[in-house]
Amino acid sequence: MAYGYYGQNLWFDPVGTTENLEPQVYLDQSDQSEFLDILAIDIEVDEVESWDTSGDPHDILEGETLPFIWKKLQIDEEEESMEDIRTMQAWAVDISNSKYIATMLKWLKQSGLESDVLSHLKRIRKRDGISTLLLSVSSSVPVLPTNIDIGDPYQISVPCNPALTQTSLILKNTLWPTVYAPRRKWEPEKWSIAKVQWARNAINHILRNAETASSDELPVVAYVPKPFEDEALLSRSFTAKDTRISTGHPLRHAAMNIIRNVADWRAQTSPADLLSDPLKPATSPSNGSLGISDTSCNGVNYLLTGLTLFITHEPCIMCSMALLHSRVKEVFYIVPMPRTGGCGGSACLSALKGVNHRYSIAHWRQKEGSAPAHLDEQIDV
Repeated sequence: MAYGYYGQNLWFDPVGTTENLEPQVYLDQSDQSEFLDILAIDIEVDEVESWDTSGDPHDILEGETLPFIWKKLQIDEEEESMEDIRTMQAWAVDISNSKYIATMLKWLKQSGLESDVLSHLKRIRKRDGISTLLLSVSSSVPVLPTNIDIGDPYQISVPCNPALTQTSLILKNTLWPTVYAPRRKWEPEKWSIAKVQWARNAINHILRNAETASSDELPVVAYVPKPFEDEALLSRSFTAKDTRISTGHPLRHAAMNIIRNVADWRAQTSPADLLSDPLKPATSPSNGSLGISDTSCNGVNYLLTGLTLFITHEPCIMCSMALLHSRVKEVFYIVPMPRTGGCGGSACLSALKGVNHRYSIAHWRQKEGSAPAHLDEQIDV
């Protein structure tokens, strides 16, 4: 059965003009019962799927033995001419005295400037007797140590992607030393039985929360668990639901809410908790410390770097782009949204040409009767 959606009839008062705003949802009387029907969940939480995860926890599962299907992303272009090479602006600094290279590499590792965005590039370039250190792609000028005799940071153009062919490698090395990665096809990472069970627990979690969602809300739930292999990336898990109806706010999608929740938590968490070995501020260096400024700790990590999002319904284009900007590692969804989804439904944001991050996408396979409510295909989730 197809259901109508309230979006076109949801009105908002100007921000700040009214206290205790009440969302005003206007539905035809004939539509109300059908609209409320979509909030019902038909679910058997204890039987999420029938895939066998017994055996050695370290055994690798592949293909049909996995309870999910990987979405194959667009194959990267080979970029075998200078015109085809995509570039981005990055900060670099010249180090005239080679004895400072090791010190600066250590500083860079501790500064929080490192990110996966530059993982396909070598950190040091040697040319004409001068070593140049690649710093970051931050929008602001990096604050460098004050007690080391180096130059000022400047911006240069560097390749956006690794080299897939020898021809591409030669061309890209003229811009900056680039990693040669001749992987021509998209290859998902290997999943062990133990990791599949971790994901299965996450799916159970969002299904249980969808079942208990308020009858006044869309039954969409997002969940970011502590990572399977590196809990240091996130010391707690986060769950968020769609709250567009109760808040009267069109942007309160479940995925957007969970990104905001992680952001709020990180903002309230001290840098000492976010960095394993934070450096002292430049204003009070001691015992030869490198003297990094407090300001350089801002945005130490993108919000979802290395993390996995599980969500009941395929995220919409807005949410999919927000996840891309948050540098999420992978997204698992249960119910596809073919007309509004941004993870392969109406578009695949992670596979677009020109984006500087790609995340893996998987559709969780559900046996009949154990999936969340199917919403109208035109709803933005």
